[in-house]
Amino acid sequence: EAQLAESGGGVVQAGGSLRLSCVVSGFTFDENWVIGWFRQAPGKEREGVSEIATYDGSTDYADSVRGRFTISSDHAKNTVYLQMNSLRPEDRAVYYCAATFGTKVVVELSEQEFDDWGQGTQVTVDS
Repeated sequence: EAQLAESGGGVVQAGGSLRLSCVVSGFTFDENWVIGWFRQAPGKEREGVSEIATYDGSTDYADSVRGRFTISSDHAKNTVYLQMNSLRPEDRAVYYCAATFGTKVVVELSEQEFDDWGQGTQVTVDS
């Protein structure tokens, strides 16, 4: 079982940037895992944001964040980052990272495929 811990959330003005971190323990990135970022806004269902496969570095993004957010991984630190630029008020949510075993990104960022989850970090974007 993997343990995940998110950090980096906060309050930012619209148009600003934040970088979220997800530190993973319980396995190393030399193994084949997929790490995903998800978010849940007040009154809405949780949705997939982005994911990365540690096997080959392949990535996927939700259409709503493509071109603004960038996911990356640091194998030495067992950490996945989500760089969020040009933030909008609608990006406000609790952001979670999650892990599942595999070599390829999960189709359509389906959260049901992810087994282990962090506690989340709050991102607030003021207009």
